[in-house]
Amino acid sequence: MFGFKKKYKDFISPKEEIKESPSATLKDIISGNVLSKDVVVHHIPFILFIACLLIYYISNRYQSEQVYKDMVNLEKELKELRFESITTASSLMYMSKQSEVLKRVNKEGLDLVESTEPPIKIYLEE
Repeated sequence: MFGFKKKYKDFISPKEEIKESPSATLKDIISGNVLSKDVVVHHIPFILFIACLLIYYISNRYQSEQVYKDMVNLEKELKELRFESITTASSLMYMSKQSEVLKRVNKEGLDLVESTEPPIKIYLEE
């Protein structure tokens, strides 16, 4: 009469009807009926998003472990190469001493003689 709308519905469709059912039992979980409920179906995008995040997290963890293993191996290799470099430099310094060079020349039988005069600087005039 005054144009008021009804605030309640006379008829509720079966889809909108709230069904009061007990929480998921073990039988429902095993048979898969839990997955067919509207609440679960409504949240499938969120569940898939969480699953994707889990997969990304696991793959990120494996990748970081692989990077760590590579880093440890490279540190070991660097340490070995540093020791080798120090050993080679030491041996080269020993071999380039004047007395050692003289011994090697005599051992090889070369007709070289040690210079007694100091080297002379040569200047070019332009």
